[in-house]
Amino acid sequence: MSSEKIRSSEVNALMAKKSAGLLLYRKMQGSMDVFLVHPGGPFWANKDDGVWSIPKGEFDADEAPLNAAKREFREETGLVVEGEYQPLKPFRQKGGKIVYAWAVQYDVDAAAVKSNRFAMEWPPRSGKMREFPEIDRAQWFKIDLARQKILKSQLDLLEQLDQAMGSHH
Repeated sequence: MSSEKIRSSEVNALMAKKSAGLLLYRKMQGSMDVFLVHPGGPFWANKDDGVWSIPKGEFDADEAPLNAAKREFREETGLVVEGEYQPLKPFRQKGGKIVYAWAVQYDVDAAAVKSNRFAMEWPPRSGKMREFPEIDRAQWFKIDLARQKILKSQLDLLEQLDQAMGSHH
């Protein structure tokens, strides 16, 4: 019986959806800013605190996580990031998805973001399909304010970045 449980948990781990993203940061006047994006679409339109995210997305087993993170950043923002990618510790979200992330010191113009789009039925059960940007805006936040803005499940990424920067500088 217990070997069946082990096997099913191993299968669940192998089948878990995986997501990868980049956490951009910059140092400004003695403090650190992080780059976050706000999800597009009508469900998120009037929500702010606790809904921002790093640009990230799902990838398949045949794609390297860092390549996926760079691709997703480009798809969601229209921007390309170069730099030294520092791996952060992967974490599992409530739904079981495993998120891989890299911190990279790089400055981008948040106003230059141009997101890809997705289609969904809106309003619900109306039969009308509408297009929305995957992200509707991007912004730099001081790290303390970012802790308030970011999804709770991604808060640990900010803590990891803060610890890494605090221990090196």
